Amino acid sequence: MENSIDKKLAQQIVATVKDVCGQNVNFIDHTGMIYASTDERRIGSFHEIGKQAAQKGEMLEVDTDSLFAGTQKGVNLPVFYNGSFVAVIGISGPPDQVRKYAYLAERITGLLIRERELNTFSRTQAEKMNYVIHSLINRENLSQAYLLDTLEQFQVNKNGSYRMLLIHIRSGRAPMNTAEAEQKIQQMFAKTGITLCTFHYPSEYLAVVDSRRFPLISPVLAEFACQQEGRLKISVGKSCPVFQLSESYETGAAAQKSIVSSAARHYAVFDDLTLELILSSVEEGCKAEYLRKTLDALDAEDISLLSVYFEEDMSLGHTSSRLFLHKNTLQYKLDRIYKKCGLNPRKFRDAVVLYLAWKLT
Repeated sequence: MENSIDKKLAQQIVATVKDVCGQNVNFIDHTGMIYASTDERRIGSFHEIGKQAAQKGEMLEVDTDSLFAGTQKGVNLPVFYNGSFVAVIGISGPPDQVRKYAYLAERITGLLIRERELNTFSRTQAEKMNYVIHSLINRENLSQAYLLDTLEQFQVNKNGSYRMLLIHIRSGRAPMNTAEAEQKIQQMFAKTGITLCTFHYPSEYLAVVDSRRFPLISPVLAEFACQQEGRLKISVGKSCPVFQLSESYETGAAAQKSIVSSAARHYAVFDDLTLELILSSVEEGCKAEYLRKTLDALDAEDISLLSVYFEEDMSLGHTSSRLFLHKNTLQYKLDRIYKKCGLNPRKFRDAVVLYLAWKLT
């Protein structure tokens, strides 16, 4: 298994080793590519003996320049950390003179990697949560030991299934300020027992929810979303193993898109969505053109009437009762909508077209 380190740290290591031995030093990956060097001209070039050393897992020495592709005389030592291959360190120079520095370079590499890990572990609790959640949802490589330690710290079972929770703070009318939002959201997290959460710039909170407890938490989330009077949108992705939370985040984002500005609904769970999944993926240009062809001729009163009509499954009796209208008056208003937009809400096919338009608003 390979435990790769970034180029910045690799460059720091070769510079540190050169300070000790006075020779040029290369960092070579398992393919033989030099990706850090005290000789900038060699960065990105191929090192044949470096590749062989990585494959064999043992130190190889070269006594003559140019005998192998991209290779100068020197020693090439594979370095491992916690049992994982890191890189081959190549030190240029007569092997008898630089051999002693190879093992020193190995120790320096281990110490600098360990220092980086300690710096990572010393992050504040909030930084740790932010780092882990973003790494999981972005499929970034993490130190396995660090990840498992952090998950355990926040009571997340590495073998469990979890869901990503997304809370979006709406802008526009009566927006919540950040401090107010954070206080209310953190209180809700504490109430529901959510321990792993973070802020996702510029206006979103993310949290990891245990799938086993979700049936108990879901009603609390729905009530919380409703209490904020449209200033928040809350969505939840599908249940996934903890190391596949990127999928839960993507499905949670799809559920978030299904919550439209004009709807009374402020909470969506991916599992419950059907038609909304298709509608949420409609491009803005197509959406605008569809609405222009269907609802542009209608006013707010017409659209409000259609909302109730569709919510009551196109029942004239139920719609009349809810709107306190005589049935004949309701039929007159529906006929007027037909004349204005050319689509008859009382005919199934036309009603479907209007229904989809209403769902898109």
